[in-house]
Amino acid sequence: MKDQRKTEIRVGIMVTIGIIIFIWILTWAKNFSLTPTEKTLQVRFTNVSGLEVGDYATVNGVRKGFVDDLRTEDNKVIVVLSLDSDVELKKDAVFSISMLDLMGGKKVEINPGASAEPMNFNEVQNGTFTADIPAVMSMLGTAQQDITTLISDMKISLNAINGYLTDEKLNEDIRASVSNLRSLTGQMNQLINENRANFNKLASNSAEFSEEAKNFIKENKEGMKSSIEDFSSIMKKTDSLISKVNTVSDQIMNQQNNLGKLLYDKEIFDNLQSSLKQLNELSKLILEQLKGEGFKVDADVDLF
Repeated sequence: MKDQRKTEIRVGIMVTIGIIIFIWILTWAKNFSLTPTEKTLQVRFTNVSGLEVGDYATVNGVRKGFVDDLRTEDNKVIVVLSLDSDVELKKDAVFSISMLDLMGGKKVEINPGASAEPMNFNEVQNGTFTADIPAVMSMLGTAQQDITTLISDMKISLNAINGYLTDEKLNEDIRASVSNLRSLTGQMNQLINENRANFNKLASNSAEFSEEAKNFIKENKEGMKSSIEDFSSIMKKTDSLISKVNTVSDQIMNQQNNLGKLLYDKEIFDNLQSSLKQLNELSKLILEQLKGEGFKVDADVDLF
């Protein structure tokens, strides 16, 4: 009876230990925790490449949370992360999806950032997807046709180059060109050797001319400076004269002087036109009298 009691106690202890181990393994595998996670963060990705609920969320490679939910929104994927309460992220934190291992698992890697301003966990953050091996293989698969076409074009190009290199006439032309170039180089060397004295003389004359020009400028520096100053003074006076002419012209156009009033005053113009008309009529009258009985003047002048 006593031994049976000990056996039951042992069995109970083993069952209890087994249940505890089972619960621990289950919580570790499914990211369950007896203490609730205090921080929740939403990250927007263009592609999650097979990321699933329950996958790890790591901060600088250290597991600090897991993927709590996934949902699509406007051709984007919103990943809801549950992070440990001690995780501190800055405003410039970087979120990326990368491979967990070679078996194809995924995780959300978080770089906490270095900004002095903390992150607002209520805002949706933007993340990036780092191409992994399956994505690279997929891209290579889509580029297979382009690679095949590129290799074919390279083969055609190499065949054409081989054709040019093995062309006997082309080789002869190249050899002839090299020979002509060698001959031209020799002639140039001969020309330089024959005219070396002339080149030296030309260089000497150039140096002498430069020295004379330098001495001329040095000797006539004051005169040139005076001429430049006189020219500058003339230009200033010319500018002043032009300014005055413009002022007089503006005054004439605005009738601010006598000439302007004479030219642009309508009353004076009408009076002048009327006077000219009367003078014309008087001239006609005098001519008619001169052609007739003579010029008669009938004037009654009473001086006193």
